[in-house]
Amino acid sequence: MGYVQQLRKGLTGVALAGTLAFAPLAAGAETLTDALITAYRHSHILDQQRALLRAADEDVAIALADLRPIIAFSAGASASATSNYELGATVTLSASMTLFDNGATRLGVEVQKEAVLATREALVNYEQQVLLAAVQAYMDVTSASESLALARSNVRLTNQQLRAARDRFEVGEVTRTEVAQAEAQLAAARSSEAAAQGSLEIARESYRVAVGSYPNGLAPPPAPPKLPASVDAAQAVAVRTHPLIRQAQHTVAATELGIKQAQAAMKFTVDTSANLSFDDQGNDRSSFGLTMNQPIYAGGKLSATLRKARNQHEANRAALLSTTHNVQQLVGNAWANLRVAVAQLQATDQQIRAATVAFRGVQEEQNLGAATTLDVLDAQQDLLDAQSARIDAQSQQYVALYSLLSAMGLLTVEHLGLGIQTYDPAAYYNAVKSAPVQRSKQGRQLEKVLERLQRQ
Repeated sequence: MGYVQQLRKGLTGVALAGTLAFAPLAAGAETLTDALITAYRHSHILDQQRALLRAADEDVAIALADLRPIIAFSAGASASATSNYELGATVTLSASMTLFDNGATRLGVEVQKEAVLATREALVNYEQQVLLAAVQAYMDVTSASESLALARSNVRLTNQQLRAARDRFEVGEVTRTEVAQAEAQLAAARSSEAAAQGSLEIARESYRVAVGSYPNGLAPPPAPPKLPASVDAAQAVAVRTHPLIRQAQHTVAATELGIKQAQAAMKFTVDTSANLSFDDQGNDRSSFGLTMNQPIYAGGKLSATLRKARNQHEANRAALLSTTHNVQQLVGNAWANLRVAVAQLQATDQQIRAATVAFRGVQEEQNLGAATTLDVLDAQQDLLDAQSARIDAQSQQYVALYSLLSAMGLLTVEHLGLGIQTYDPAAYYNAVKSAPVQRSKQGRQLEKVLERLQRQ
């Protein structure tokens, strides 16, 4: 059987074993899906990143405004200090616009559009982080709860061994040493119970931060999602879909446009201006003009700007390659961690079965007088260690699985099929991309979009 088949078989076994490991659930138990939905809806990090995305959307509108005329109104009054003291007033309506700049302004708009797309991918990456943190918190609480139940069970069993040792001591079957050994083991069991209780409380606090509320009767983890057939296939998916790679690609595209924009800024421009002006005597001082500007010497600023754009482009290309390698490494690490976790889970199952047989055998030997209380306590501790190891392995397996999805760029609400309405990054962009003014019809529609976004 190949590794992939073993892995899938192992995951299936884990899901079944994980279900059996939980106590019966109360009605309305919180599932992992519930936790992911709550984390997505109540994440302040996502709220922050969405606001930053909307700010980036406005940069497109700001860049687009440079393609439009600037219209201004001015009025002034003057007084002359001559013998014939006179007052004067002037009213002027002016307009100016760049008619031709070799496409520099339009390239600036395209640069900002690429920045918006890059910011959208950054938002997706933060979404993955929020959901992965929720998975980690969910499994931490689950593991801590099972560990606490196991510790309490160990206290009960050890207490029974102590009572039995005392009874046998009363009739002279064992020495005081065996009673003391049982007492020491009980004290250690109670210490472990206290530590497990503290770990659960810490896990609950982490859960509240990651999800937005305290856990309430967590359900067993669901069946594992589907995985690619190999680590190479997983890496191929990651290269196509991971938001960090896509973000870096848009950043490279933006700097390519930035080079063209810097080159265009070194060429001539044509501007137009018009002034409609009247004074208080009714005199018309209106004017209209065209102006061509050609930079001749700007102190080396334009050349430096072009060189900076080219160097920034090279830096971003290198960053893209580095990001791609890092993502591939993340996939490889997550795949290896998942493989280890599955193997550990299978090994702990075998360990538990063997430790259970040994524990029962030592108990029988104790009843026959062939084993001491210490032998029983040691066998009981071996079984406890195996059960604790299984709890940790099960948690690590699920975290590794969802970490693999995150490394592939697939740990999103949409891919997981959580069935909730997600944030639409295009809604605000479509409302502002034409740079509407506040008092226009489009501006009023934008206000409605903002109100709807604030309610989500």
